[in-house]
Formats: sequence, structure tokens, C-alpha cells
Amino acid sequence: MILSTFHPLILLTLSILGVGIARNYDNETDRLALLSFKSSITDDPFGVLSSWNDSTGHFCKWRGVTCSRRHQRVTRLDLESQSLTGSISPSMGNLSFLKELYLDNNSFASGIPQELGHLRRLEYLWLNDNSLGGMIPLNISACSNLVELDVSFNNLSGEIPGQLDSLSQLERLYVNDNNLTGEIPVSFGNLSSLVEFFAGFNSLYGMIPDSFGQLRKLDALSALKSLGIDFLEVFLQTWVSLTNITFFSIADNQFTGSLTSSLSNMSNLEYLMVDGNNFSGKFPNLPKSHRLRWLSATGNQLGSGEVDGLSFISSLTNATKLESLAVNNNSFGGVLPESLGNLSNKLVLLYLDNNQISGRIPDEIGNLFNLQDIQLWNNKLIGNIPPIIGKLQNLTALDLSMNRLTGEIPSSIGNLSTLIHLSLRENKFHGSIPSSLGNCENLLELDLSKNNLSGMIPHQNFVPSLSVALNISWNHLVGSLPVQVRNMRNIGQMDVSNNMLSGEIPNTIGNCERLEVLNMKGNFFRGTIPELNSLRGIQFLDLSDNNLSGEIPDYFGGIKLQHLNLSHNDFSGKLSEAGIFKNAGAIAVFGNPKLCGGSFGTVYRGILPDNITLVAVKVLNLSNHRASNSFIAECNTWRSIRHRNLVKVLSVCSGVDYKGNDFKALVYEFMANGSLEEWLHPSNPEFRRLNLLQRLNIAIDVANALDYLHNHCKSPVVHCDLKPGNILLDNEFVGHVGDFGLSRFLSNATQNFSTTETSSELIKGSIGYAAPEYGMGSEVSTFGDLYSFGILLLEMLTGKRPTDDMFKEGLDLHKYVKNALSDSLDEIVDLPLLQEFQEKPTNTKSTEIQHLWGTQNFQKCLISVFKMGIICSAESATERINIADVLAKLHSTKNNLL
Repeated sequence: MILSTFHPLILLTLSILGVGIARNYDNETDRLALLSFKSSITDDPFGVLSSWNDSTGHFCKWRGVTCSRRHQRVTRLDLESQSLTGSISPSMGNLSFLKELYLDNNSFASGIPQELGHLRRLEYLWLNDNSLGGMIPLNISACSNLVELDVSFNNLSGEIPGQLDSLSQLERLYVNDNNLTGEIPVSFGNLSSLVEFFAGFNSLYGMIPDSFGQLRKLDALSALKSLGIDFLEVFLQTWVSLTNITFFSIADNQFTGSLTSSLSNMSNLEYLMVDGNNFSGKFPNLPKSHRLRWLSATGNQLGSGEVDGLSFISSLTNATKLESLAVNNNSFGGVLPESLGNLSNKLVLLYLDNNQISGRIPDEIGNLFNLQDIQLWNNKLIGNIPPIIGKLQNLTALDLSMNRLTGEIPSSIGNLSTLIHLSLRENKFHGSIPSSLGNCENLLELDLSKNNLSGMIPHQNFVPSLSVALNISWNHLVGSLPVQVRNMRNIGQMDVSNNMLSGEIPNTIGNCERLEVLNMKGNFFRGTIPELNSLRGIQFLDLSDNNLSGEIPDYFGGIKLQHLNLSHNDFSGKLSEAGIFKNAGAIAVFGNPKLCGGSFGTVYRGILPDNITLVAVKVLNLSNHRASNSFIAECNTWRSIRHRNLVKVLSVCSGVDYKGNDFKALVYEFMANGSLEEWLHPSNPEFRRLNLLQRLNIAIDVANALDYLHNHCKSPVVHCDLKPGNILLDNEFVGHVGDFGLSRFLSNATQNFSTTETSSELIKGSIGYAAPEYGMGSEVSTFGDLYSFGILLLEMLTGKRPTDDMFKEGLDLHKYVKNALSDSLDEIVDLPLLQEFQEKPTNTKSTEIQHLWGTQNFQKCLISVFKMGIICSAESATERINIADVLAKLHSTKNNLL
């Protein structure tokens, strides 16, 4: 009754206030949902959520949040690639106005909350590139407006929910790279708007449903990776009417049998990828594929050696847009058809290597004037290189190696001014090296090895541009090494071995300042070794089997060589005891009877009876009283431990020689690539570098060794001196932990760290790598090795030693990385790694898509390893985690990178 006396204007005001109250309540729901999401985040290295508080104003101004203008409700949340760790809060289901949710490329774990099914307005849901587990929630199907759903690159399991067939607006569905099982739902044929469907790299089985033939808009299918299907013929026949398909990939599966001719009915195909299967038989003709740009059938058994195996090439002459033809690593036989020259003049890549192709290279190849990369190596080609090859003015790579080609190398190759890589090795070419190669002003790598070339090496203007490698070994070249070699100032590798070269080694070779590998063995070089101390980046030097004389220069001891072979010459004098001469497996000087000196013994490089395995044999000089103690110490160290990632002592010899004198020797596994220290801190970093994957693999190797020592030995072993100098690399860059001079065996009672236990024995270790608790007298523990390993990880990614001059006044390597990880990652990463990240791949399988994929995972991998390094090198031993957990995380990081 009282309200009825109110003026209408007052009632209107109350009504407006009532609406305002309702809106505030709705806004509060969004605010609380966002704060709940923030509370579920356990790590925010970039501080992206630091603005998510009331002091920064309305939540619509928070970073990553977008609101509608009218209602001020959250419509978009974009936190892509922020390295967030934690779980996705179920409260996200309360953002009822949300249309776009981007949480991809983070480290979210746990599962996908069922509550996301409440988001009826949601159109874009990107949860890819995380560590999400569990199943795909069934009620995602309630998000009826979904246009894109991406949950790829996670750890999802279970089956793909058939309920998703109700998403009538869905255009793109990505569930690839998970652990999904079961079959692709038949009901997905109802997804009438579907344009792209990727479900590769799972554990799916069965057939692609026939109902997919109804998907008229589908133009990209990559749903079959890791899917074993035996009914390809039946499957493809259901797709005859799918003329919209432009991207079709069934790569990397377990397909067998022959490729069906039904492929030819996909007249709109632009990309056809069937590589990485076990297909055999003929490749079908594709006369209707006028729009084809990319054809890849690499890595099958196609062709079966039949003489007409390459007849399909003639049908591709209609593909006037063809840019790449890759059918390498198959069994194609027969000759290259003349119709090869009628292919698209837009053809850039031609990969026919690793087949059984015979006959000659047709002159018609000269018509393909846009070709940039020709790979014909490892076939059965005969005859000459057609001189018309000189017309391919855009060619950057030509590899004809491992064939049966004969004749002289045509001088017209010198017309290829854009050529970067030329390999003609392992053929039967004769005659001299054409001097016209000096006109190839962009040539970086030249391999003419294992032919029948003769004559002298061209003296004038011989390929000064070479900066990767020159290999002319295993020929019949004569004369001297030209003094003009000085012009190849940037050359990285030079191999002139096993020829008939003579004269003195020119001093001008010292001008090749970036030289890493120099192999001159098996010639007739004479005189003394010239001044090579300017070769600061040299790693491998082989001057064996020549007629060199004089003393071995002492400066070799100051160069960070990994391998030095001076055997079978006529050197005299005393051998230095510095640098590489102290490394048992890195130097070979046998066959120089006038040479004297090697400390506790002489080291020989030997080959086991299998004629394959290289070893380093250290014969003790027992006239030195310390040699026997050294022998006993080495034996005691190694007799109780054995692992693939530990340096191996293969055998021990103790007895008497043929004169009745005491004889003791140790046989070591040969480590061709020296120590990790030499690779992380080379004297010349331009050419000596490890890429990210190599560093990650070495870290895993070291972690494997520590896991064995700590957790799988009868008595736990603590290394006590883990550092790059004690990690040796074999010829495959597999890491091996060595130098157990400070190691300790632990009883089970003392295996764990205790802050109350002390030892009267001083643990020296190495400054910068030794755990801080050791400096306070604490007992040796496995946690000390973990600290050293953490510092090692940080050093491997930053390229900075823990003893660097910059670390002073309270700043150390651990704090340096931890402080910069959130917002200055590019400032702490080792320069070669940054260059690797920034450079566009140039290998034969690189595509723009793969390059983008690589960049997305690169930063994520770095951050993950940095975090492991920070945790392991925590100041408090109790904060460090078990090496087994570290090893599992490193494996997971590698899997995500790959």
C-alpha cells in the first residue's frame, strides 16, 4: 500500500537500481571466477596474472581479459604461451558470456573440467600444447556454438567422445598427439561444417568411417598418423566425391599394400602426403591433379624395382603448380623419363635419392630452370653429368653422390653462381678438378671424395667461398697443397687425405682461422709442421701416414684439440705433457721411433679384433714410482660400477712383457668428441656449437648415469665432482660421466642427506659446482650431486660457467637464471641456441608449418630445463628433487620438443 503512493519516477529509479544491482552481481560472478582461476596457478614465471587484483581496477582491464562493452562481461580470455603451471579451475564454467578461451602452449596439468560444458556461447576453445590428462569431457558437446576445438599435444586418454557429433558449427577439430584409443566415431559424419580434422599420433585403430564421405566442406585431413588401417582401398573409394579436399595426409602410419588409383579423383588436391608407410607397388598416375603443389611419398617401398616404376611422372605434367616432388627412400627402379623435363617450371625441390634408379640423367632436366634442390644420391645412375646442368641458374643444392657416374666433371657447373652445396662423392669421375668451380661464389660445401680424380688441385681462385667443408679425399691428386688455401679463411672442415699430395704443408693454412677439422693423412707431405697455433677452433687434426719430421710443436698443448693423430711419420724429440697430451684417448703418436716422453705411460690408439672398435690403450711407465699407484686407483674406481653413460675401462692388463719386465696397461673406450667443457666453452664459438636437442640428450645421458649411481648400485655412489670437464662425448655425442677420483660409496644408512651429520674429511670438488652444504662440513650425499647437476643444466643453456667474473656481490648462476626467467629469457640463453631458434630450417623436410611448430616448442623446452636446473641447484638440499624425477621430466620435455 505504501509503495502505491510513490511517484512513478521513483518507481522507475528503483527499477533502474534493481537492474544495476543485478548487473553488478553478474560482474561479480566473472570477477570471482577469474580470481579462482588465478588461485589454481602454481607458477607464473612471466607475471602475467600480477595485474589480476582490485588495485589495478576493473577486471576487464586485467591482462588477457576482454569484456563486452554493454554488459562488461568477460567474452575473451587469452593467456596463450605464458608458461603458466597449474590446473584449469572449474570456475571457468561460470564465465557464461565467454566466446573465446585460449590457454594453449602452457603447462596446465590435471584434466579438462566438465564445467566448461556450461559455456553455451563458447566458439573457440584452445587447450593445446599443455600436459592435460584424463578424458575429453562428454559435455563439451553442450557448447553448441563451438567453431574450433583444439586439445592437441596433451596427455589425454580414453576414446574420442561420439557426443561431439552434435557440434553442428564445428569447423576445426584437433585431437592429435595424445594417448587417445578406440575408433574414430562413425557419427562424426554428421559434422557437416567440418573443414579440418587432425587426430594423428594417438593409439587409434580401425577404419576411417564411410560416413566421412558426407563431409562436403572437409579440405584438410591428417587424422591417420599412428593409425593402422588395412582397408585403404575401401576407405578412399568413399572419398571419390570429396572434391573439396586440398590437404590430404596419411603419413607415418602402418599402411601396407599398394596405393589406390582413387587418389586421382581428388581433383582439388594441393598437398598429398603418403610418406612414412610401407606402401609397395606402383605409384598411381595423377592426371587430374592440376592444382597439386606438394607430393611427398618418402620412406615407403614403392616401385619394387620395376623398370617402369617412374612412369607416374609423365602424368604429373598436368600439375602446372607443382613445387615439390619427393619420392626418395623407396624402391623405384628404371630410368629417369625424358618427361621429367615437362614438369612444372615452378618445381623447386626434386628428391629422388635412395632408390634404384638407373640409366642416365636426361638432358631435359635443364628445362626445370627454377629448380633449387636436386637430390639423386644413392642410386644406380651411369654416364656423364649433362653439361646442360649449367642452365639451372637457381640451383642451391646438387647431390649426385653414391652413383656410378663417369666422365669428367663438366666445367659448366661453374655457371651455377647460386650453388651452396655440391656433392659428387663415391662415383667414378676422372680427369682434373675443374677450375671453373671458383666461379661458384656462394658455394659453402664441396665433396668430391672417393672418385678417380687426378692432376693438381687448382691453384687460382679455388672456391674461396667455402665455409662449411671441402672434401677431396680418396682420389689420385698430385702436387702440393696450394698456398692459395689461405683464401678459404672461413672454412670449417678440410679433408685432403689419401691422395698423392707432396711438398711441405703451406704456412698459409694458418689463415683458415675457423678450421675445426683438418685431415691430411695418407699423403707424401714432408718437412716440419708449420705454425698452426692461429687455428684456435681446431678440434680434429690428422697428419698421420706422411713423411713429416722435426719436433712436435708445444703449442698443440695450448689448443683445445679433441683428437690429434701424428702417427707413422718421422717426428723426434720429447712429447709435451700439457693440454691434449694428457688425454689418454685423444692423441696417437705411435710409429715415430725417435719420439720420447706421455708421464705415467704411453697412450696408443688401437683397434679391437673386430676391426671396427677404436680404443685408447695406456701402457704404464713403471719406472715412474707414481704409475703403480695410479694404476691401482683406476682399477678400484671402476671395478664396482658399469653403465652405458659411464666411461668404460674395457680391459686391464697386469703381467710381464716378453723381456720379463713388469707390464701394466689399461684399455679405455675411445671418446671421439672430447669433453662437454670443450663444446660449451670453445676457443672459437663460431663453428663449434651444440644445438638444443644435442644439449638435451646429453643432459638426459648424465641424468641416466646419476640415476644409476644413486639408485641402482649395490651401494649408492656419489660422484662428488660433476662438471662439464668430466663429461665425455663419443662420436654420436652421447654423454659419458668420467673421473671418479673423488667419488664415495654410501651405506644405506647414510644415503640420505642430514644437516646434522658432518665429516672430518674435506670434500674438495670444484668451485662453483660443489654443493654449498659441503663447505659447511656436511656429509656427502646424493643431494650434492643434484646441486652439481643443476648448475650443469644452467651452464649448458646459458653458456656461462658458475665461476664467470660476472658472478659476484651475491649474484651466482642460480640467481642469475631465476631472476631473468620471467621476463628476460632471451638475455640469458646461450647465443648459439638463440641463433638456432631464429634461423629458418633448410633441411629437405622443413616446411613453413614445421618451422612454426618448432618455434612454438623451443621456448617451452628452454623454460622447462631451466626450471629443472633451478630446482636441482637450490641452496637448501631438502628443496632438491630426486634424480629419477628429474630424469622423467627431461624425457617429457624432449618428447614435447619432438
